[in-house]
Amino acid sequence: MKIPIISKIFRSRADPKNSMWQSAYQFFFGPTSSGKMVNEKTAMQTTTVYACVRILSETIASLPLHTYKRTDRGKEKALDHPIYYLLHDEPNPEMTSFVFRETLIGHLLLWGNAYAQIIRDGRGKVMALYPLMPDKMTVHRSEAGELYYIYNKEGQEHILRNWEVLHIPGLGFDGLVGYSPIAMAKNAIGMAIATEEYGANFFNNGANPGGVLEHPGILKDPERVRKSWNSVYGGSGNAHKVAVLEEGMSFKPIGIPPEQAQFLQTRKFQLNEIARIFRIPPHMIGDLEKSSFSNIEQQSLEFVKYTLSPWLSRWEMAMKKALLSPSEKKDYFIKLNVEGLLRGDYKSRMEGYATGIQNGFLSPNDVRELEDLNTIEHGDVYAVNGNMLKLEDIGAYAKKESDTDKEGGEK
Repeated sequence: MKIPIISKIFRSRADPKNSMWQSAYQFFFGPTSSGKMVNEKTAMQTTTVYACVRILSETIASLPLHTYKRTDRGKEKALDHPIYYLLHDEPNPEMTSFVFRETLIGHLLLWGNAYAQIIRDGRGKVMALYPLMPDKMTVHRSEAGELYYIYNKEGQEHILRNWEVLHIPGLGFDGLVGYSPIAMAKNAIGMAIATEEYGANFFNNGANPGGVLEHPGILKDPERVRKSWNSVYGGSGNAHKVAVLEEGMSFKPIGIPPEQAQFLQTRKFQLNEIARIFRIPPHMIGDLEKSSFSNIEQQSLEFVKYTLSPWLSRWEMAMKKALLSPSEKKDYFIKLNVEGLLRGDYKSRMEGYATGIQNGFLSPNDVRELEDLNTIEHGDVYAVNGNMLKLEDIGAYAKKESDTDKEGGEK
């Protein structure tokens, strides 16, 4: 099929509305084995899902994002490149870089895809980036093999070419479109919703399961008795009130007590189950049962290495692919810096800096920049301890001394 003419509305921006539309993953979302409806909105009402999405979104959004240029000595910040300011400060006049990245990573975690429209001038220079709602976007391929995107805005379809879209796909079947973690794990999330609803109803019923009011005779109006009982003893605010029964009536509770149904254990298991989906250490969402002062630091380092690093690589490569021209890709690259998350305590940092300065791979100004301090004059000197010798020099010196000893002995 031929790609239709692009609508004029996309020459400026898409102006998407945050509303539900037919999702490409509709067959994944829906009822679960627990009977609860799971989609990206109901999932976010679960505290564990909300906490996991918030942790990843805010963490990635807060990392320094720089565009670099390769040099003979390594790299330097490409402050004059057009996309440096867009990515580091303001992708568009309405958003900061933090809000833009937080929004897109939220989309990526809930829908499995993140989209942003790329606004370019007549020369192809990137002028702005605007987030697009993933549930309104579909990806297609033309007969010529070119990918293009159809965005549905208020029932009207608009076509975007591949160079007009920054697309960050998650794990997917075909490598082009990711699938939603929420949809793939809907049964686990549905069970968490069901247990939370059960707990709310349990306390709404006065922290007592349902029961039977027994009357020795025949009641003429059982509905009135039921309403009267619920109005006085229903709700958590009426728990533990003393019941007054007339006419020989008695109350017999029925149902399974929460401790027998392992209600609390089930809720706790679902917490870890959802954290496992997003690969979040339990201590970061408030579960400190198996955490201690000695292992939390290690878990935090593993969070950076095994959880954040794949997401950051996905982001960096997608931005380089979409925002840099073919000629720029060999000289420029985009990097999210995680050094701040890997910093140890003050004592450990100072000991590490001292080792670096003494061995010549750090200068005082390097250390001051790492600590967010102003540089000082003559602080770019790299020095080593004077009593250090190269191994080859040590060998030559030893050989010379040995020869001298032999000559002395012969005499």
